[in-house]
Amino acid sequence: MTISKGDTLPDATVIETAGDSPAQVQMADKVKGRKVVIFGLPAAFSGTCTTAHVPSFLKNREALSARGVDEVICVSVNDYFAMKAWDREMGASAGGITMIADGMAEFTKAIGMEFSAPPVGFVDRSKRYTMLVEDGVVTELNIEETPGTCTISAAETLLDTM
Repeated sequence: MTISKGDTLPDATVIETAGDSPAQVQMADKVKGRKVVIFGLPAAFSGTCTTAHVPSFLKNREALSARGVDEVICVSVNDYFAMKAWDREMGASAGGITMIADGMAEFTKAIGMEFSAPPVGFVDRSKRYTMLVEDGVVTELNIEETPGTCTISAAETLLDTM
């Protein structure tokens, strides 16, 4: 079942790329008592993820902070090493975005955002979405309906709805 506005974010173990080695974190701990933006995308280094989705949040990180957002988290169903390399290439951490590897799709499946596209090698990947979570409760949720696009899930759209 797909998560909805008003739902409490389920917990899941994920891996944060900050630092010199993988750090397991609980999503429930990341959002407790805080205002957090979480955006999910299909794959590190993929087209729209690299050219539109992450850049929209890098460009708007300060505007999100001005609206009280404590942390912006990017979640992808990739391993730690792919996310760490992509983080370096994109300048995500330096730009204020926390990169999270959901290698086993535990979080992605818990929120009902998984999809598969075998012809391109995607199995249990994440749909493209953006959510605002306040003290563990989803207050805004924007799910992209068309693969390869980043309009509904872009940072600009979230800022317009906040």
